Amino acid sequence: MSTLREVQVTFDCADPRALSLFWCEVLGYELPPPPPGFDSWDAFSASLPEQFRNMASACQDPTGAGPRLFFQQVPEGKVVKNRVHLDVRAAPGLEGEDRVEALETEAERLVALGASKIELVVQTVPMPATFIVMRDPEGNEFCLD
Repeated sequence: MSTLREVQVTFDCADPRALSLFWCEVLGYELPPPPPGFDSWDAFSASLPEQFRNMASACQDPTGAGPRLFFQQVPEGKVVKNRVHLDVRAAPGLEGEDRVEALETEAERLVALGASKIELVVQTVPMPATFIVMRDPEGNEFCLD
């Protein structure tokens, strides 16, 4: 008998708080509630010694349907392409020019938040697909699909 498991996606990064706030905006997620006894994450962070501030952050789907994202501070920077990436479903069900327009509009919104647009891919073989390759503010690749 198998047991259903929840998935959390973890990002290694330099600035967990900033990256979690970026992904909140991208996905419509929110920060989880602060620990008991604190009115905000800023108040919690202020209670910590300086070296422990901004070591981690998270964001979650307010509906509970999507996976939780966790951001942990690491000393090294990103050096190679991700082997796993997120596909942000920005134009489900759309095709042709309507799809390209929806993807480009979302790409512009995300660039204004700090993302980078890498390329629009229009693929015909082995099956039709149109998507935009992007990078988040710390260089992690993701696609608008």
